[in-house]
Amino acid sequence: MQDVDVDAILRNRSECAANLIPALQDIQSRFHYLPESALRTVARRLKVPLTQVFHAATFYNCFSLEPVGRHLVQVCLGTACHVRGGQRVLEKVLRELNLPASGTTPDFEFTVAPVRCLGCCALAPVMRVDQRTYGHLQQSRVPKVLKGYCKPAMAAV
Repeated sequence: MQDVDVDAILRNRSECAANLIPALQDIQSRFHYLPESALRTVARRLKVPLTQVFHAATFYNCFSLEPVGRHLVQVCLGTACHVRGGQRVLEKVLRELNLPASGTTPDFEFTVAPVRCLGCCALAPVMRVDQRTYGHLQQSRVPKVLKGYCKPAMAAV
């Protein structure tokens, strides 16, 4: 079943190494990570050595070999954020999502990852959810931010 999806992703790509990164991006988008079987299929279909496929998959931060949630929550722990409470923000995020440590929620809605720098030191402490950055973040704002990314409850019929 997964190989069928990967084949569909690769169907319109010529069999050459130039299509490696775009193929991996499409697979990452579809599965939210790069399954090993998909990497093997890419190597075979694009006629690229498997070692080269794994090198690309592990070199770029945008790729993950482990399943990640629908929303990526990055909490900055760089110097400015650390001094201004970044660790407390991270702890609040983990409590709100019922996670004992950084990682992915059981429903695959959120992946929480501490990062060393988001490049927004003047806004410290900073948290990024997907592509949106939240600066001057206080613990009290964390639940509201996260709630904005939760799936809406199904309407009663």
